[in-house]
Amino acid sequence: MSPFVSFLARRVLFALLLVLVVSSGTMWLAHLAPGDYATQLRGPGVSAETLARERERLGLDRSLAEQYRDWLVGLARFDLGTSYRFARPVKDLVGERAGNTAVLAGTALLIATGVGLPLGVIAGSSSASVLVSTIRGVSVFGLSLPPLLTSILFALFAARTGWFPIGGMTSVRAVDPSLPARLLDIGWHLVLPSLALALPIAATLERLLARSMRETLDEPFILAALARGIPRRRVVWRHALRVAIRPVAGIYGVIVGSLLSGSFAVEIVTSWPGLGGLMFEALKSRDVQLVAGCAAIGSVFLACGNLMSDLGLAIADPRLREE
Repeated sequence: MSPFVSFLARRVLFALLLVLVVSSGTMWLAHLAPGDYATQLRGPGVSAETLARERERLGLDRSLAEQYRDWLVGLARFDLGTSYRFARPVKDLVGERAGNTAVLAGTALLIATGVGLPLGVIAGSSSASVLVSTIRGVSVFGLSLPPLLTSILFALFAARTGWFPIGGMTSVRAVDPSLPARLLDIGWHLVLPSLALALPIAATLERLLARSMRETLDEPFILAALARGIPRRRVVWRHALRVAIRPVAGIYGVIVGSLLSGSFAVEIVTSWPGLGGLMFEALKSRDVQLVAGCAAIGSVFLACGNLMSDLGLAIADPRLREE
């Protein structure tokens, strides 16, 4: 087995362990909180016997160890249990919502990458000018705005102007059922929430790449290439960028994780039907199975981001593949 394949196998194993630890920890914490799903049924017309029968029907009268054991057995068969609130398999619920979250997070990541990296190259390779100062100022401003605050401001902007939908994923009054019309409608609803997520990430990428680019341009091999008469634009965008991109590739997994956590807040504010809203509803109703399922899918996104970060580093730096 080659060193790179062995490295990749270790990272996949770590990703699986991460999913197990995060989902298990979330389930245990949800169980340790006072009350359970049946306690919300308590009311003037509900007797203690009725609550006891409901807890027995749902299996909530068993010990935490027994419930966790059954959940692990189901997880080994890719069965996340059944939601108490929705009376549906958790796997189906999180599968539907995870796709919506992936659309939002993926769009935001594309916007952040397409904006942040070119601006980082420009700011890091150009001399001090009005353009560079503007890029730096906008980046600092973007870093200071969390996605939650940005999404609230965008929702206020949409409500005041009417230029964009205030929330949701599709329009209620949409009458054209064709696929292009639906995609256009979803894209129109994507603008504000994806921008709310993308702005701080784009600023982070710009700041990181600009600093790395300035350091790379002082390297001897870059100065030698410029001395041989190679055009500066070609040196910057082809040679220097490939070396300077390594710090960005190294934190891409962290960015994906922060993007996911930030998307939960944005989804709730903008009523985007993703994992964030589903997780919020599960926590309110003490739906332990659904909480653990949402956490498991969230950790899968984070693990994939870390794996993508490792692969990006290996692609950007051949020495890592040899090691």
